[in-house]
Amino acid sequence: MTAGGNRAPFDPRLIAAVVVVGVIGFIAMWALIALGPQISKADNGPGHALSRSAVGYAGIVDLAERSDIWVDVRREVIEAQPLGEEEGSTLLVLTPQHDSDPDDIAALVKAHGREPVLLVLPKWRTGPHQEKSGWAGPAEVDTPDSRLIPEGDFGASVPVARQAILRAAALSKFAPTGPERGMINLQPGQWQTLASDGKALLKLTGTEGALLARSPSRNLYVLADPDLINNFAFASRDGARAALAILDVVAEDADAGGIAFDVTLNGLGSGNGGFLKLAFVPPFIGITLCLIAAMLLALWQAAVRFGPVRVQPRAIPISKLALIESSAELVAQTQREGDAVVPWLRAQREALARALHAPPGLAGEALDDWIDRRRPPRSEGEGFAALARRLLLARSNTDMLATARAIHKIRKDLLRES
Repeated sequence: MTAGGNRAPFDPRLIAAVVVVGVIGFIAMWALIALGPQISKADNGPGHALSRSAVGYAGIVDLAERSDIWVDVRREVIEAQPLGEEEGSTLLVLTPQHDSDPDDIAALVKAHGREPVLLVLPKWRTGPHQEKSGWAGPAEVDTPDSRLIPEGDFGASVPVARQAILRAAALSKFAPTGPERGMINLQPGQWQTLASDGKALLKLTGTEGALLARSPSRNLYVLADPDLINNFAFASRDGARAALAILDVVAEDADAGGIAFDVTLNGLGSGNGGFLKLAFVPPFIGITLCLIAAMLLALWQAAVRFGPVRVQPRAIPISKLALIESSAELVAQTQREGDAVVPWLRAQREALARALHAPPGLAGEALDDWIDRRRPPRSEGEGFAALARRLLLARSNTDMLATARAIHKIRKDLLRES
């Protein structure tokens, strides 16, 4: 046999590496299942704050962050949490699609409480791009359903119309500011307007159509045309400035110190995730890390033992000696040692009589005397007959044991047993 024949069939380091990779992969799989929707890029084309397509709002989110504005993209519905007395309230921006559920919009507005909400009405119906991921496919203009605006804020029905301007026009702003910030240039095109009973913050000069209006009953703002702040607006530097200025109009009027863009209406909510998500977010992430550490320690202890495995003995050993010891222990527990003297002495006589070929009919003391005559001359100690009488008269376990040992020695001498 060669020297390599005694090598182990598996390399311990390889097995350890496989176990470590398996454990890490298992934990990573469940972490991605729980947190995957929350950490995904979600740049899938439709109009929402994470989309970089033409109808998306990733541009205004990035520009607001670069302008030192507190910006948050929310993947779940949370209660209103003001930034503080100095920072002001949080402006929640909703960007629904044409097929969004009006009840979901009303629920988000209600959950935000008294905090300001900017509802940007949809304008374009787009599909996925056939060749480039994250791009918007063929698009067409479609007037949104007025039910997307929560009922009661702008009247029973809010007409949404489109007005065409053939040359650059100016938007007048409601808030009284200086001449430089009081006007926003609007490029030629089809612009979606809102006819409402609310307060118009931005409107086409010389018309009644409002591009931005505020509800008279609460801090709900409606932007009729999304092209004013979506990625369409970032086709030019002036459009980007106008988009940020429109957000500034709403934030100034609502006294907001931060902006939160909701993406749950666009199907990008992370959901509650149940207990699986709780295991990977604070404060329960600490418990999860402790459990992982305990599992790794258990694997290490199983792989590196301190000495050989200790084999547990059998509850009942297999041997004649074990049977005798078990029987003796049972007799001792019942304290019936005296009852075993007569049967044991009878068994010793019968064994000696068979082995020494005693004459038939001998029994009792006569048999004991016959056994004594078979002992070698000058034997030490008492004879079988005397020991048998002493055994029957013994009253303590010590005397019975000593006498039984003497009788057993006579048997070994006569039968030459080891």
